[in-house]
Amino acid sequence: MMPLVQKAGVALVLLALMLALPAPAAGERLQTPSVAASGAPVGTPSGTPGAIPFEEVVLENGLTLLMAPDSMATAVAVTVWYDVGSRHEVEGRTGFAHLFEHLMFEGSENVGPGGHSRLIEQAGGIANASITEDRTNYIQTVPPHRLNLVLWLEAERMRSLRVTEEALRREVEVVKEERRMRFDNAPFGTSQLEALHYGAYGEGCFAYGHSPIGAMEDLDAARLDEVRAFHELFYVPDNATIAIAGAFDPAEARGLVEAWFGELPRGAPRPEVTCEEPFAHLPRTTEIRDPNATLPAVWVSWGAVERSHPDAPALEVLGRILGAGQSSRLYRGLVRGEQVAVQAQAFPALRRGPGIFVALAIANQGIEGERLLELLDREVERIAEEGITDEELERARNQVAAAAILGRQDVMGRAEALQSARFFFGRAEAANETVQRIEAVTAEDVRRVAARYLTPENRLVVHTRPGPGDDR
Repeated sequence: MMPLVQKAGVALVLLALMLALPAPAAGERLQTPSVAASGAPVGTPSGTPGAIPFEEVVLENGLTLLMAPDSMATAVAVTVWYDVGSRHEVEGRTGFAHLFEHLMFEGSENVGPGGHSRLIEQAGGIANASITEDRTNYIQTVPPHRLNLVLWLEAERMRSLRVTEEALRREVEVVKEERRMRFDNAPFGTSQLEALHYGAYGEGCFAYGHSPIGAMEDLDAARLDEVRAFHELFYVPDNATIAIAGAFDPAEARGLVEAWFGELPRGAPRPEVTCEEPFAHLPRTTEIRDPNATLPAVWVSWGAVERSHPDAPALEVLGRILGAGQSSRLYRGLVRGEQVAVQAQAFPALRRGPGIFVALAIANQGIEGERLLELLDREVERIAEEGITDEELERARNQVAAAAILGRQDVMGRAEALQSARFFFGRAEAANETVQRIEAVTAEDVRRVAARYLTPENRLVVHTRPGPGDDR
């Protein structure tokens, strides 16, 4: 299964933090032709870079189907998004959604353990899955003539997932080992990552205040009856969206989806996710001792907004200007200029609920975290008070827009773009508004969001000190 965060080292941990986040799905202002539940086709929006023509169908049982055919493609991608992530977990059962992502490959009524991935591979395709705070997705890319196989397999495990006690205990150990290798025993590992991404949230927002990887004791406590109840509650048609992109016939695909999924019943009402006053307890400063780290580091997370908020595009652009690449303010100021840091980055981590904006820096030899924080604050204050240059604005907007467009060059990228837009903005056509939303960001927008959100009163600061005595 796809890891939440890639393997971490001093340099790789920074990339890992970026990869842990859902891919940016920017803005939504230009109106494209919508599609009715009957499945009327959507035309290509004229002059819209990276636009994805698609159809949308909603079955009677609530399952949503998004179809983006491409006559030039040589493969077909199928993604299934379930509206379930770590935000749906309760205290004492953290990591359960992640564990369940593993269990979905343990077989069904007509498919043996591991059979799903094996059948996809034998068909010449690839299969994977991932989990975030917000959602769980299952992805496959196959030759066009194997579309039926993918849809049957996905319907199988939605309809009749079969997990034994032995399989449950085995996957618990797999997830625990994943936590040890990728988090607990890595430099700047579990304590820092969890503090950075989740420590800014207060007690009223448990949904976003804990990591999807889960606690060891909670994983050990998982029971088979809970697995079955979890599947019955969340893995149901009206909590799922299927996106198909590439070389396929829409009428045929719709017929297959209706045949395999149409008779599956809706699920029971699901509990509402709550997040009350997530950042009311800020500001906070804490210290972590890390025996695996050889250099000090400072990690900062500011309370921000949800992915669909009007300020989200400006925060995306701000992230590029402040902390993305060697042309960024932090790299030029801390790494190349003052030479106090070996790495420095900043980026928004926006979610379906309240998100955060993150900055981090790893010190050079002989430099303490307090000095890093002082210089980081200086770069933030300059943007908040003086603004940015036209050159910075143009470069950052181009980078964000280009990343979105390039991400749609393959069939999986197009399927996931439609999924992300529908999930975070409530409508798939929002995927075709990304470039317009980013282009609408002004220099004043960037200065304003820096001044509004990136304040000392609205942040968590985590200092990492090398040496024993960490709080894990």
